[in-house]
Amino acid sequence: MKLKPKKLSIACGITWGLYVLLIGWVAAIGWGNHDLVHALSALYLGFKATFLGGIIGGLWGLVDGLIGGYLVALFYNQVSGK
Repeated sequence: MKLKPKKLSIACGITWGLYVLLIGWVAAIGWGNHDLVHALSALYLGFKATFLGGIIGGLWGLVDGLIGGYLVALFYNQVSGK
């Protein structure tokens, strides 16, 4: 089975972006794990446990997921020989 890089990158980007967004928002209302927010804020500039920080982190997560998903599909297709 051959993976379609564009479709996988979109799926990974949306999924990871929403995850990071929700982590920021959930931490902003006092729930969740603030250690995870601290770890992600080291990767994504502007990401904080606030409403705006969650949006910024979500955008960074979207870009990160797009790139990661695309690379995973390319590597998979190369290794699988398809």
